[in-house]
Amino acid sequence: MNSKMSYRDAGVDIAKANSFVERIKPIVKATTRKEVMGSIGGFGGLFNLDTSRFKKPVLVSSTDGVGTKLRIAQLMDRHDTIGIDLVAMSVNDIVVQGAEPLFFLDYLATGRIDTDRHVQIIQGIANGCQEAGCALIGGETAEMPGFYRDNEYDLAGFAVGIVDEEKLIDGSDIRDGDRIIGVSASGLHSNGYSLARKILLDQGGVRLDSTYDGLTGTIGEELLRPTKIYVRPVLNLLKNFAIKGIVHVTGGGFIDNIPRIIPNSCRAVIYTKNWDIPAIFRIIQDMGNVDTWEMYRVFNMGIGLMLIIAEANVAEAINHLSMLGQRAYLIGHIEIIRDQQPQVVLA
Repeated sequence: MNSKMSYRDAGVDIAKANSFVERIKPIVKATTRKEVMGSIGGFGGLFNLDTSRFKKPVLVSSTDGVGTKLRIAQLMDRHDTIGIDLVAMSVNDIVVQGAEPLFFLDYLATGRIDTDRHVQIIQGIANGCQEAGCALIGGETAEMPGFYRDNEYDLAGFAVGIVDEEKLIDGSDIRDGDRIIGVSASGLHSNGYSLARKILLDQGGVRLDSTYDGLTGTIGEELLRPTKIYVRPVLNLLKNFAIKGIVHVTGGGFIDNIPRIIPNSCRAVIYTKNWDIPAIFRIIQDMGNVDTWEMYRVFNMGIGLMLIIAEANVAEAINHLSMLGQRAYLIGHIEIIRDQQPQVVLA
């Protein structure tokens, strides 16, 4: 006769999962907003949306992950900032449309629950939510033995924001002669890691504790630097300036992201000498012998956000961003496409 089997024998520990939820309850509570109803642990997150301050409210949603940056966190066994990346990828996509992020949900899949490690991840998510001003109202932790190894995990995030329809930023007002302001990135953010790991770790044999000229820490620390969250500075800027288009420089870099916001009749001319490209990108390019065009198609090259604005407002907007603690530069202009020209030109 076969011995009795339990879910725990199969690798899923319900008691540990319940203990994990209890550990993260105060962390999640710290992100709350006045519209949040109920508490973590219900079947669904509740949010009492106040539409009275909007003429025609539009909900804006986004979902994303962290990509293979997770491999760096796992190799370094450091998990306290990867949650910030998760939040940043979704809330930045929301705010570039002029919307205020309202709430966030996470999905954590793992081979086996490691309470201390996973609490660190949730703490990072909560920190990102607080920085973005949105509430963490729920999520899912899936223990999947046999699918993930014990020390492996994957993350996905889901965010919802709101904007008045008349204030929605969609690039339709962009015109010939408008200028492009670039706002500095904090590092690679969360894109291009498959190429970066291939060049640095696989082919280059670089150790994560290696140091290089121009870096403020080790290669590992540089690669794990959390994605900058632009929500507060952008929402502040929108109170004072008419922003015609905003680009979140994520997967696809300059080449594929800029055309997502500018009209088909226009192209963006980028002044690549107008900001200092961080050393990590030079290291990757030199070590991998990567073509410059490919670098700008894969990485943010030190610019995490672009603002398209009328020429007359450029100097004042850059100064305003500086007062908000953001390094910003005039990095390009918009012009009409002629004779089958590409939509993005590196000058």
